[in-house]
Amino acid sequence: MLTDIEIAQQAKLIPIADIASNLGIAVEELEPYGRYKAKVNDTLFARLKDKPDGKLILTTAINPTPAGEGKTTTVVGLGQAMAKIGKNAVIALREPSLGPVFGVKGGAAGGGYAQVVPMEDINLHFTGDMHAITSANNLLCAMLDNHMQQGNVLGIDPRRILIKRCLDMNDRALRNIIVGLGGKINGVPREDHFIITVASEVMAILCLANDIEDLKKRLGDILIAYNYANQPVYARDIKAEGAMTALLKDAINPNLVQTLEGTPAVMHGGPFANIAHGCNSVRATKLALKLADYCITEAGFGSDLGAEKFLDIKCRKAGLTPSAIVVVATVRALKYNGGVVKAELSNENVAALEAGIVNMKAHVENMQKYGVPVVVAINRFPSDTEAELKVIDDTCKSLGVPYALSEVFMKGGEGGMELAQTVVDVIEANEGKNNFAPIYPIDMPIEKKIETIAKTIYGADGVSFTSKALKSIKDIRALGGDELPVCIAKTQYSLSDDAKLLGRPTGFEITIRDLTLSNGAGFVVAYAGDIMTMPGLPKVPAAEGIDVENDTITGLF
Repeated sequence: MLTDIEIAQQAKLIPIADIASNLGIAVEELEPYGRYKAKVNDTLFARLKDKPDGKLILTTAINPTPAGEGKTTTVVGLGQAMAKIGKNAVIALREPSLGPVFGVKGGAAGGGYAQVVPMEDINLHFTGDMHAITSANNLLCAMLDNHMQQGNVLGIDPRRILIKRCLDMNDRALRNIIVGLGGKINGVPREDHFIITVASEVMAILCLANDIEDLKKRLGDILIAYNYANQPVYARDIKAEGAMTALLKDAINPNLVQTLEGTPAVMHGGPFANIAHGCNSVRATKLALKLADYCITEAGFGSDLGAEKFLDIKCRKAGLTPSAIVVVATVRALKYNGGVVKAELSNENVAALEAGIVNMKAHVENMQKYGVPVVVAINRFPSDTEAELKVIDDTCKSLGVPYALSEVFMKGGEGGMELAQTVVDVIEANEGKNNFAPIYPIDMPIEKKIETIAKTIYGADGVSFTSKALKSIKDIRALGGDELPVCIAKTQYSLSDDAKLLGRPTGFEITIRDLTLSNGAGFVVAYAGDIMTMPGLPKVPAAEGIDVENDTITGLF
């Protein structure tokens, strides 16, 4: 069987100018990056602004497991399948981070015969957006340290600096560091930290900004520190927003690529959903809605993280209304939730499936709470038995949701035609009946917002706040944080904040250990459990298997 990269390298790609032309994008609206990828510019946005939007389809999943769920693969395959049934669709995805690519999780371009290409470019440097975001963030950090070095007119307290440097790579050694050592000429000594680029506020800002002017304003609004008088200091106070915007001038424009079957794909932005808001850019989603009758997008990890943030943060801020939500699961992953070890997931085990399917139930029921019709997509594996599939059928009937088996990994668009038709039918049947609404009002106090998410989505009994978290809430409230949505950073592996609690845990509380204000992005980040914003590499990182042979990249999935 061919690997993902071998399948991608054998594909015959359509020149990106032709993909753009088929979408009605003019030559002057396209900024090519080679033959098979490009950015689109503001000329296109201006021309399309009055065109009616297509239908928005959000794809999410159960909690991720080592067995794999195939959420991005489903998005890509669903887009390909829409073309097979005669529908005009564009998919909107996030860009991969180099951290998972060289670590353990993998890329974000799909898999098998449902991939976005050129796969190697997308999973590596792509069009340079990640590097631009990293540079803009670190320029801000450098300017802040330089301000303190050059007289510290603003009286910035080096003990209360909030902005962190970033790097788009898993590197645990950089989590906690000391900078400014070596004497007066080398700066003010202080404790500093690195986070992964996709967890940075600059990434979140890029993904939520409407245009370059909005981007610049949001960058200036970043809360970077407090001074000795306990007053907030923003990026605009050290005059950093202009240069940061210059670094992001091209990065703010969405990227256009294609699937293996020539379906257009807009890829832009890449925040993680476990430590950030987990959605591609507002600009990319809105563009896809203008270019097609159906925009198929995703939110990171399980619905408790990515989808909740997509619906409560992104949709609220961007004025988006999804027409359907697809929840992706596999029989194998549900058996894992039922206690089966990875090595035995190919063996039939109806009892374990019945025990683990409560996880899928929780995610489906959570999505139904937003007033949007839900469809279940089961990524089918050859090891799935009829007895196991009957459990899926019975469960979906009990939940009152349609489902479809998907074989897009092995068959591409053809393997997703049943799913595509099911989604279209659900959207058409619910035309005019959509009652979408976020699960909490925006003016609810921070603690109540967190409690609402914890109880309504995670199934927690309640929330406990450390003394540090309560102090942070007081500071954030003083700056108007009660008027912002909440982005909870927690483990992706469980509905709780304990990665070991699989299935549908009960009788637990969520512990919030600290909060920060992402003032430019426009939300409050609450850190649950022991979640970290700079991942580390595993014992055997994927990087060990990646190589170049005869000018061809190998081992990249």
